[in-house]
Amino acid sequence: MDPVEAARIATGIEPPRPRPSIGLRAAVALIVGVVIGAGIFKAPAIVASFSPSVEAMFGLWLLGGLVSLVGALCYAELATSYPNAGGDYHFLQRAYGRSVAFLFGWARFSVITTGSIALLGFVFGDYLQQVLPFPLGPPGAGPPLYAAAIIVVLTLVNMRGIRAGANTQSWLTLLEVGGLLLIVGAAAFLAEPASGPAASAATAAVAAADTPPANTAPASWGMAMVFVLLTYGGWNEAAYISAEVRDGRRNMVKALVLSVLLITSLYLLVTWACWHTLGLEGMAASDALAADVMRRALGQPGEVLIALLVAVSALTSINATMIVGARTGYAMGCDWPRLRRLGRWDGERGTPAVAILVQGAAALLLVGLGAAFGSGFKAMVEFTAPVFWLFFLLAGLSLFVLRRREPERPRPFKVPLFPLLPLLFCASCAWMLWSSLSYVFSQTLGGLNAAWIGVAVLALGVLLLPLLRHPPASTGATHPP
Repeated sequence: MDPVEAARIATGIEPPRPRPSIGLRAAVALIVGVVIGAGIFKAPAIVASFSPSVEAMFGLWLLGGLVSLVGALCYAELATSYPNAGGDYHFLQRAYGRSVAFLFGWARFSVITTGSIALLGFVFGDYLQQVLPFPLGPPGAGPPLYAAAIIVVLTLVNMRGIRAGANTQSWLTLLEVGGLLLIVGAAAFLAEPASGPAASAATAAVAAADTPPANTAPASWGMAMVFVLLTYGGWNEAAYISAEVRDGRRNMVKALVLSVLLITSLYLLVTWACWHTLGLEGMAASDALAADVMRRALGQPGEVLIALLVAVSALTSINATMIVGARTGYAMGCDWPRLRRLGRWDGERGTPAVAILVQGAAALLLVGLGAAFGSGFKAMVEFTAPVFWLFFLLAGLSLFVLRRREPERPRPFKVPLFPLLPLLFCASCAWMLWSSLSYVFSQTLGGLNAAWIGVAVLALGVLLLPLLRHPPASTGATHPP
């Protein structure tokens, strides 16, 4: 046992733990920052290509917001009933045991979260390189060097404490939302509508590209919803700050609901801006949707602005993912003695400093792999999507398990229309699991079926379990009193 921890136990002093220090505004900024990434600049084109009509396209985005809102209500009950820095890890542990929770934590900490940070780092580097080429290194080295640099900088910022990380997140989210509103404003006041003569000619030229036109097949609705829900993904990360939100029993519900409503409104506005400027077929045929809109509105300077906006969006998501992602490592460290260093909480700064440092180092390692293997690395991370949806489904089902197992547990907030809304949420997770499996099974990586990527991640976690099995750490406290 760590000598410092042993001394604390001997003197009856509790080790530092997460304490309420995050306000409602910072919580909303963090959730919005996790969700709104670079996907919103690409997904509307894909959704438009699968939408049989304009009304269907807007209906799909609205439906995605409603499904996310239902999921947010389910997570509001879990997060207010079981506030804990472990988030989903903690819910899975209470419902299914330590082994299932560890497999989730392993997959999340080893690939899902750190891989997302690395990929977002490359997105940041790719777009910043367009505006400000990296002055050092050989050709092509700019994006990975930018990615590595920003991961180091944001890791250091978040190691300074939750206040530094949360303040950074608030400013980045404000810039991101302002940028999206700039696109909407430019489309509304500066760009000629798609029905205008000049815009119609330009839209026809875009639609003449090789990208297929809008699909009218009924089956395309399902594929469109896959991309809609992927673009909405991330609001569940709020659970990881549930133990740190001030007046969490009220503010967690507010943060989740307000965030989903704000995100839905922004997505509908951005989709309207793209449709207003390019039309449905122009959207479906566009390879760089936001850039096409801004070029139509502002000319060449619009392309520079959109590159900066995508870079800021990537930056916002990296910082938010770092904040919530490290808390999974912290929760695992509290439960597994061999990982106890990850479970150290810096009470003065209000942050899991060791977990943040390890997470940053792992992300840097993946940046190196990405630079070496290129799109193969990107595919490897994307092919773990079924693992994510599997555990997301289990987290939704844990609501039923815990209500039955712990009926006396105080629940400051209960999902309305139970069990209908939770069943709807679980059904959407199951459908996304099936859809992601269908996609992965149709892909190959290095000559192997891509489905083996997720299996390999879980199998490695299973192999690690016997090495970690010990009595629960005496300092651990993933279970709140």
